Amino acid sequence: MKRSYFAGPYAVWMILFTIAPMIFVVFYAFHTTDGGITFDNIIRCFDATTMKVFLRSVKLALMCTMLCLLLGYPAAYILASKDFSKYKMLFVLFILPMWMNFLLRTYATMSLLENRGIINTVLEKLGFERVNMIGTEGAVLFGMVYNFLPFMILPIHTSLKKMDTRVIEAAQDLGANPFRVFARVTLPLSVPGVISGITMVFMPAVTTFAISRLLGNGNFMLLGDMIEKQFMESHDWSFGSALSLFMMILIMLSIGLLNRIEPNKGEGGGKW
Repeated sequence: MKRSYFAGPYAVWMILFTIAPMIFVVFYAFHTTDGGITFDNIIRCFDATTMKVFLRSVKLALMCTMLCLLLGYPAAYILASKDFSKYKMLFVLFILPMWMNFLLRTYATMSLLENRGIINTVLEKLGFERVNMIGTEGAVLFGMVYNFLPFMILPIHTSLKKMDTRVIEAAQDLGANPFRVFARVTLPLSVPGVISGITMVFMPAVTTFAISRLLGNGNFMLLGDMIEKQFMESHDWSFGSALSLFMMILIMLSIGLLNRIEPNKGEGGGKW
């Protein structure tokens, strides 16, 4: 039996649940409710209200990605260290939230941040006033980082674990101090993992709607919320499809831009 036959079920799945929905999105984006062809839906994507929501979505997604990178890289570096004795247990703790349903994790975050939540209860016990956190941009950002942080840690951790330690040993033998070893060897060799982590965090962050709805209390509409509203409330499938197409193009451009960043081919760089 040819190996290509094993790809048959996967091809059918991709056609039914990936390619076909994308075709419908493109179709509705350029058609009116009565079946006529129009570009008005695409033009509406660039009006003031939509662009304001778009810029807010990109801003929060970029902030989430940067925070996940700043928090995730040290965590992945520590977990990948061969001297880290409790590696397996803590690695499980880092990926444990991924085993839970996305909405359950978000509701758990609400129990921490709400006015009668755990954090405010502790603050009150310590003599401080309660802080209104739900319904703020900070709460939405916190929820994004909490939900998407494991997606940054895992690819970076994989790159660091696959790294040839002999390269690091060679750099140390040539007199490089720990900072130069990290800057000239470890960091360049981990760039593929960093790029994968950025992609895996930015894409769901810029399209999320459940986090902004639950933690933002409806005060911060993101592009994902706007798309969901067009399909579920306004029943304007044409404009909703145009927004979805706009978002898909943005994601494809982001992936293309990241793929143009060519990491060093396994070399630590010049002199130490």
